[in-house]
Amino acid sequence: MLEIARTNSENVDFRDLVRSLDQELSVRDGDEYAFYAQFNKIDLIHNAVVAYETSIPIGCGAFKPYKTGVVEVKRMFVTPEQRGKGIAVEILKILENWAIELNYVSAILETGLKQPEAIRLYEKSGYERIPNYGQYAGIENSVCMNKRLVNHL
Repeated sequence: MLEIARTNSENVDFRDLVRSLDQELSVRDGDEYAFYAQFNKIDLIHNAVVAYETSIPIGCGAFKPYKTGVVEVKRMFVTPEQRGKGIAVEILKILENWAIELNYVSAILETGLKQPEAIRLYEKSGYERIPNYGQYAGIENSVCMNKRLVNHL
């Protein structure tokens, strides 16, 4: 039974999952990992979720304010053995609905060309590619996306 709990970056399970995400990204991104890591600090994330199956943490995601009306989706991860079951889709829906509750109207995110599964997830979830924003402008490996938020309930 999948349970998704709202939390923040102080949550131990969230922090453990993010460590696993960072380990995976350091392999996938190689030399570029250090550049991305500087933008993925979790100290000040107030809106995070952890997915549990029979009390075992199996996935996470978060968002943070980007600008008025816009959140940035961050730190999406599902453990390798749990992938392909729709868990990331559910995590993303919970994050989007939470952002809507807080009066956000749009979500942006950055992922990488070396994460094709993530690109497929976001496209399937209604995100569209946009020009690379902020610190990702001009970064060839970065793929930035946007979605107008609508309630999934």
